[in-house]
Amino acid sequence: MLRPVMLGALVWSLAACGSADQQALAGKQAPEAWLQQLDDASSGDDWPAFGRTYGEQHYSPLEQINEGNVKDLGLVWSVDLPAGNPATGPIEVGGSVYLATGYSVVRAIDVATGKVRWEHDPKAPEASGVRLRQGWGSRGVAYWNHKVITATQDGRLVALDEKTGAPVWTVQTLDDGAPMFISGPPRVFDGKVIIGNAGSDESAVRGFVTAFDADTGKFLWKFYTVPGDPAKGFEDAAQEMAAKTWHGEWWKYGGGGSAWNSITYDKANDQILIGTGNGAPWNHKIRSLGKGDNLFVCSIVALDAKTGKYKWHYQINPGESWDFNAAMDMQLADLTIDGKPRQVVTTAPKNGFYYVIDRKDGKLISAEPFVQVTWAKKIDLATGRPVENPGVRYESGKTTFRPTPLGAHSWMPMAFSPKTGLTYIPAIDLQVRFDDTGITRENFKFAGGMGLSPGVGYAIDAGGSKVTGWLIAWDPVTQKARWKLPMPTHGNGGIMATGGNLVFQGRPDGGFSAYNAQDGKRLWNFDARAGVVAPPITYRVNGKQYVTVIAGIGTSVGLFGPMFEKYGIDYRTQARRVLTFAIGGKQTLPARIPYKAVAFEDADYKPNAALTARGEGIFGGRCAVCHGTGVVAGGTAPDLRASPIPHDSQVFAQVVKDGALVPNGMPAFGEFTPDQIEALRQYIRSRAYVLRSGKPETPFGSAHKTGE
Repeated sequence: MLRPVMLGALVWSLAACGSADQQALAGKQAPEAWLQQLDDASSGDDWPAFGRTYGEQHYSPLEQINEGNVKDLGLVWSVDLPAGNPATGPIEVGGSVYLATGYSVVRAIDVATGKVRWEHDPKAPEASGVRLRQGWGSRGVAYWNHKVITATQDGRLVALDEKTGAPVWTVQTLDDGAPMFISGPPRVFDGKVIIGNAGSDESAVRGFVTAFDADTGKFLWKFYTVPGDPAKGFEDAAQEMAAKTWHGEWWKYGGGGSAWNSITYDKANDQILIGTGNGAPWNHKIRSLGKGDNLFVCSIVALDAKTGKYKWHYQINPGESWDFNAAMDMQLADLTIDGKPRQVVTTAPKNGFYYVIDRKDGKLISAEPFVQVTWAKKIDLATGRPVENPGVRYESGKTTFRPTPLGAHSWMPMAFSPKTGLTYIPAIDLQVRFDDTGITRENFKFAGGMGLSPGVGYAIDAGGSKVTGWLIAWDPVTQKARWKLPMPTHGNGGIMATGGNLVFQGRPDGGFSAYNAQDGKRLWNFDARAGVVAPPITYRVNGKQYVTVIAGIGTSVGLFGPMFEKYGIDYRTQARRVLTFAIGGKQTLPARIPYKAVAFEDADYKPNAALTARGEGIFGGRCAVCHGTGVVAGGTAPDLRASPIPHDSQVFAQVVKDGALVPNGMPAFGEFTPDQIEALRQYIRSRAYVLRSGKPETPFGSAHKTGE
């Protein structure tokens, strides 16, 4: 059996902001500049939200840096960052860049000087307990009314004063002991902040989103993405409706639907659009007797922005059974389709189809594959449902298909340019084999303690393809690629498009590039001396346009150690930097430190096949999420094959069981028995032995997953 291993538009309304909340904020005067900048039609002076504006387009109309002069773009300053996750989206407001790296350590940097003005550490690892076992910290921050808002691994929202970094308010969004955590950026709208959470890969959670007053942290409303135990009653009519699509005692066997990443505010219709995650466990046969659509798993759900009440939904994968979650970024646009203007939301989720959906009522307009897709023949436009290929639900126990649980598109955001009318997608093109032989509803149990529990074994590889990643310029009206560029890996960075006819994207090999948005020609490349997977931003300060991106490998991308080994990415020595560029910049970076893993000395190591196999199972479910498949790390956490700690049984137990390195982000596994500790240590020692032997690694491990 395969072992599961974690590798883990222009907006319709151009009217000025005018809600009662916003008028009160501005003293019933014209909205402040930062508030105006949240509109999709704004000038682009600031980048105040994860996707710049409410519509999440990751587009700026600025054109001072353009296809004609981008060759003169150069570094104006850089800021070195300590160890910790750097794969996060910064924002900029009023001449200050704000970012949260590591476990939501927030910094404010002055654009004019490149100097750090303040930093705030919420001490999330120490507060997280078992929640530290999944995730790497939040992927972004939000801004509202002179406050920077961050989310933490342990479930807090923290609002910080923009000038001092002092906490203004703090609220816990998760119940005590709930096996959940936060990895996505908060979003702001109409005086509110909304946040989701993650956990659908580990436990029978009920996903939900919560809205709070952005000025005070006061609770406003909550919406659950899957129904709970009917005996306890339903919170609203939407939950009662959803419950009719579940079967068996689903509240005991599963749930899911975590809204861990994508949330978009549709100002024109005053609604929140939520992209929901996979079912828990993935295996529909376990979760719901193999029956029913399981609302609102893998769906886009529209809520009234003021009340949080259900308005409509579109389910991308009814009865989902492959981790094809719909939590990838959603973007708003106005498109002319069949001669008629349409308010749409577009998304390129994991399942490989690009969707154009009417955001007034959730009706599907079109859907076409943007990478190789073999799990389904098409999306039926009449019903909105996929036409699945035979056997894809692994009815016989095994199946092979494309794309994979990594997704055809992961969390790294795509971008939509109203100027070109194109969406730019960081696409993934891989194959997966599923096998649930021997796993039944009766014998399945969640691992507990935030251990991965998909309910099916899976293995990912290239499937014979030479290209596993693409940069695709996609026309959402014709549903065809305008152009596509092959990439050296599948783990490429988030994308930004600009009015200067440019598309910016980074790569794990250290390149940060600008492309012609019309034809894909590469016009500029900068050696960042570190991998770049974070989404870039651009803004204007004192009349000058800047581009900022954070370099360094982290989150799910860093888990693909065997494939990234050729790039020499090491957790301890890799550079992590905030890089800011402008036309005429002349600054340089230190040379990259060459790295090649060297195994620790282990003279008394003796092979033990049975103990190693047991340790491999523990590592796959508990450790690979950070330390990489096959103990080949890719930058998210240290390469344990090169660490002296596994050689010393006492020190190893102090770290793994007792939590000696919790402040560094290494969780404690206090429930591990001495036998489990020794099995895990034996497996790591066996992998160090392989490294010492000089045997080549395979390009992929036995399995991977991304996202939460």
